[in-house]
Amino acid sequence: MIVSLGVRTVDGTAAKAGWEIRTGATPGRAKLLEIGFFLVAATASQIGLGRPQAIGITPTTPVNFLPEDPNDVIASGVVQSSLAWATGPTVPTAYLRRISLPATVGVGVIWTFPRGITIPVSSSLILWNVGTNSLLDCYAVVEI
Repeated sequence: MIVSLGVRTVDGTAAKAGWEIRTGATPGRAKLLEIGFFLVAATASQIGLGRPQAIGITPTTPVNFLPEDPNDVIASGVVQSSLAWATGPTVPTAYLRRISLPATVGVGVIWTFPRGITIPVSSSLILWNVGTNSLLDCYAVVEI
């Protein structure tokens, strides 16, 4: 099943997670197939995609990813988006992808992963604010 979601980040502070894509305990792992993000303001931004050393704790308003086929049924909490936490995710040890974007509204990137980047059960991938960044309009496509 393919699920996706579009969000706007709420924090561009350096050395913090901007967006977390989380998996639940069931049905297990998921695969990130595509992620795109675009600057909301004219602020030069540096963003990394990676696995946090520790996932975020107590996300304040997690949002479920939506099935792309309206006939698919998915339980709550299988794949969720988090933008804020009681304790945020920690910096990745290394990045799967990293990019620097110029200070131009609307500039961005789309990364595709033909075989998918696996997000293990009860784990996550994050967009990390390497520097002080613009807020981002983001989307992701995930296979479960």
